[in-house]
Amino acid sequence: MTKAELEKHKKKLLLLRKNILGGGLLKATEDLHISSDDLSDETDLASNVVQQHVSFSIKNRELLKLRMIEMALQRIEDGSYGLCDDCDEEIEQSRLNNQPWTNLCIIHAEERERETSKYVKSAL
Repeated sequence: MTKAELEKHKKKLLLLRKNILGGGLLKATEDLHISSDDLSDETDLASNVVQQHVSFSIKNRELLKLRMIEMALQRIEDGSYGLCDDCDEEIEQSRLNNQPWTNLCIIHAEERERETSKYVKSAL
């Protein structure tokens, strides 16, 4: 990977991190409270619980992405950015352009996804 490509990915990762941290999504708490008025109505309470679950899922996804961004920035610093964690082969530039935080080539990413899918299906 060229120095210019590496710098481009670093800038993109830093911008993504800034957007997550500065976006307010992780700090927002208004959707996590249940009004005492909602407690008496089962429909309102159920709707509120579903909304909380959605909010938790979104925040969890953003936190996971933030962790992956931080790890990608660390890989840039230690010189291992752009290499697949499983096979040490270079990750395709098109993949890094779409997901600059990725640590797996497309082959191993698909493999992990299949394993996760099998695990989830067997747990159901």
